[in-house]
Amino acid sequence: MRHVAVIGSGPAGYYSAEALQKQFGDDVRIDMIDRMPVPYGLIRFGVAPDHQSIKAVSKRYEKVALSDNVRFVGNVLVGRDVSIAELLGLYDAVILATGAPHDRKLDIPGADLPGVIGSAAFVGWYNGHPEFADLDPPLDVASAAVIGNGNVALDVARILSKTRDEFAGSDIVGHALDALEASSIRTVHVLGRRGPHQIAMTPKELGELGHLADAVPEVDPDDFPPAMDDSLLEPGLRKSVSHLREFAGLPGGKRKRILFDFFAKPLAIEGEGKVERLIVEKTMLDERKAAVGTGETYAIPCGMIVTCIGYQTPPIEGVPYETDQGRFANADGVIGGGLYCVGWARRGPTGTIGTNRPDGYEVAEKIAAELRTGASGKAGRAGLDRLLEERGVDMVTFRDWQRIEAAEAARARDGSPREKFVAIAEMLGARGK
Repeated sequence: MRHVAVIGSGPAGYYSAEALQKQFGDDVRIDMIDRMPVPYGLIRFGVAPDHQSIKAVSKRYEKVALSDNVRFVGNVLVGRDVSIAELLGLYDAVILATGAPHDRKLDIPGADLPGVIGSAAFVGWYNGHPEFADLDPPLDVASAAVIGNGNVALDVARILSKTRDEFAGSDIVGHALDALEASSIRTVHVLGRRGPHQIAMTPKELGELGHLADAVPEVDPDDFPPAMDDSLLEPGLRKSVSHLREFAGLPGGKRKRILFDFFAKPLAIEGEGKVERLIVEKTMLDERKAAVGTGETYAIPCGMIVTCIGYQTPPIEGVPYETDQGRFANADGVIGGGLYCVGWARRGPTGTIGTNRPDGYEVAEKIAAELRTGASGKAGRAGLDRLLEERGVDMVTFRDWQRIEAAEAARARDGSPREKFVAIAEMLGARGK
């Protein structure tokens, strides 16, 4: 019998478990270790609450989780409750699938002012992440700025602009729904250092902005290159740019505006004790399509800034780390000595949920090649259970999670699939033990 520990129960973790099952069949025992008492990681805490079709992929992961040879080990923090060295002593292989839950910092003057919020924190707030449930973003302001030109920036802008009725069917947490309904924000600026042809926004997500009940997206027609240049773009980006061109011709008249500020490089954040304005330099593209400053600056009045400029994987003691890349040091997923990584922990924060699947399958093949000679006789989950019991760690099983899930469904508002518990103590209490 082979024993494998997967650290993290998000998409990258479950795809890895699925791949290991295909490689070893019944001759493997997989423990999915997560610091949270609830599984699915990015699906629960990162995917926008009004994108329930994307969250439905968790049903695929549930099928893996309910297999006889896969076990969820929740409420266990690697580095605090158990070390990497200890896990390597217990398991034939350890896979790090921890994602990239920490925000990349905005390195400009004033970035530490109250009112500057990283997207991981803001998204975690409206998705019910226990670490961010008490965030209390300043929504009592007239204008907000969202820095970034990817799908996370779109999510933030859309969530800030929707009416309460438009959240019907979503699983946005109640505290965020009430706060957003009472929000004073009427203008949302979405800033990118380059132009429409350089965005990282996918067509479906971008197209949603054109159908909001009480908000209209606006784009300056002068920001576009000649329309004939769109034909040189790959199809997905070309469709996204077509949405932006449509936005440039939309009539106004709605209560809220989403303004796309292209060719805008943040220089500084100013304010007396809190965010009051964002100073921006106008840019242009050089021959390599890189943004270069023009020296011309302007101010965007705003009382809240959400930075959507990327994420990084938190280091773990004993694991080589590439600080500049925000990920674990690895060669095609191999860290060394029975230690592997997948997903954003391997590649950095790039790609979609499905991008993690090939990672898991590639690493599973490498593990299978390494373990072809047979089992090592390591203790695996029995050894982990003994260690956690000795340390008084309150482990959460998948059956416990099902009780938590049922309790969340039972407390849901009309039309919503669940009302998430936003405190770990509440999650643990919902197990019924």
